[in-house]
Amino acid sequence: MAARIIHFTVNGRPEQAEFPETCPAQDVKDLFRSAAEAGPHDILKLYNPKGNIINISPSLEPDACYTLEVVAADCNSEPLASNGICEEKVYLCDSRLQSLERKLQMEAGETPAVVHEMKKQVDSFREKLEGVEHLSWLGLFKDLSDETHKPSPFYHKRALHKTRKECERVREAFVQMSSLEVSEDVRQYLKTPTFDNWQWEDAEIMVLLQVMYTDLEFISTFNMEPEVLQQFLFEVYRRYNNIPFHNFKHCFCVTQMMYGLIWLTDLRSRMDSMDLLIMLTSALCHDLDHTGYNNAYQINARTELALRYNDISPLENHHCAVAFQILEKAESNIFRNLSVDRYKRIREGIIKCVLATDMMSHNEILIKFKAILPTFDFTNKEHKDVLMMILIKASDVSNEARPLEVAEPWLDCLLQEFYNQSDVEKLEGLPVTPFMDRDKVTKPSAQAGFIRLVLLPLFVELANLFPCLEQHIIDPVRKALDYYTEMEKQNRPESGAQGEDTCGGGHSPPTANQTAEPAAAAQ
Repeated sequence: MAARIIHFTVNGRPEQAEFPETCPAQDVKDLFRSAAEAGPHDILKLYNPKGNIINISPSLEPDACYTLEVVAADCNSEPLASNGICEEKVYLCDSRLQSLERKLQMEAGETPAVVHEMKKQVDSFREKLEGVEHLSWLGLFKDLSDETHKPSPFYHKRALHKTRKECERVREAFVQMSSLEVSEDVRQYLKTPTFDNWQWEDAEIMVLLQVMYTDLEFISTFNMEPEVLQQFLFEVYRRYNNIPFHNFKHCFCVTQMMYGLIWLTDLRSRMDSMDLLIMLTSALCHDLDHTGYNNAYQINARTELALRYNDISPLENHHCAVAFQILEKAESNIFRNLSVDRYKRIREGIIKCVLATDMMSHNEILIKFKAILPTFDFTNKEHKDVLMMILIKASDVSNEARPLEVAEPWLDCLLQEFYNQSDVEKLEGLPVTPFMDRDKVTKPSAQAGFIRLVLLPLFVELANLFPCLEQHIIDPVRKALDYYTEMEKQNRPESGAQGEDTCGGGHSPPTANQTAEPAAAAQ
């Protein structure tokens, strides 16, 4: 009897299935289920080389290479009605891995790297399972309760740029999720400053960004094609690097805070849609291709960026350039259906907003804003331009406006990036940036000074225009200041230097200008 051999991959692993041409369809499905190590109630999806979902049946073509995925559990099936069953499956998987590890150690004397990787994946899945109430619409409904989900903030050493395989895996997940309906609870939660970014993976984040463009009616107003928006979001994701702080999750946090501010302050009734589009897109692109080293390093090390932009905001100019490189490609140009004049206005607005995130211009912009506040007029273009710059600056440094369990891991990530830079500066014989020196900087003193000298003055002025921000933004920032001030007091007796300021190892407290640059890079 003629046999049919089908080639496919599952979890990135190549497999092949052999069965008679007259084999019943259910037997073929069971064969694929076995290859995926899936349970009887798990849902399988098979994709052909074109990426289309097809039936698992005896009519599969031998010459094609298919992709098999276990995408979800059947929520209507009684055996999977509770997380307890899922936890039991994870436990069984962990036990099988431990048994395999013991056997390999006995036979080969060491555990192969692939087993370590599988154990990491099981631990990662268990961690995610504990933070998810239930898996509806492929995991994009998260636990929105008050329970904290504090992750380990520290990045392991990874290649700076994302690999092609890593990007494609995230892209496939994003495309699969992008057509699914996001629950109303998530949509409302997305509009709040309390949003917890740590619960969401990169593909899910892209779906949430798509929701922002949809719910602000940008897609209909500016005639954006959904597939072009998806390609744009993917290209943005791809061009954020694997660094501790200035990564894709930071980009999302800044964009989400901008989105929240638009709703909190009712900007939809005060500014036109194009201004809102400029602000949201600027937030999304404001740190593209950041390598983890700030402008001071770029200039002192005479990097290519510093030479190209003549030491004038080299990073911010580069972020803008990368954004418009993405927009130069028709398949990712979300503005391609706009007139030349409208595109020109958007381009000018994005450049102005992204360049405003260079903290060297912090005082200048804040002084301008304070000067126009008493007579602020939303119909005055100059007034609106300054407000747009203030809003992106506030969004960029807004982590401390979030709940402590969300904000503090970001500070740990930022300090890791700072320490990395100061280590390199020492190795290369460059001037060491004071607020980044791991031998001098303490976490509480650095943050307390930053909140006092940068965050509160900025947010207080913004709240003078939008009083509602007193409760939503300023109160949490003041609580954060109390938290780090108390931590600083507790640290002083341990250092034996009660009379000294711990910031900078006994040096005088940072001035507004000195503190502004870390924030820059910062939050």
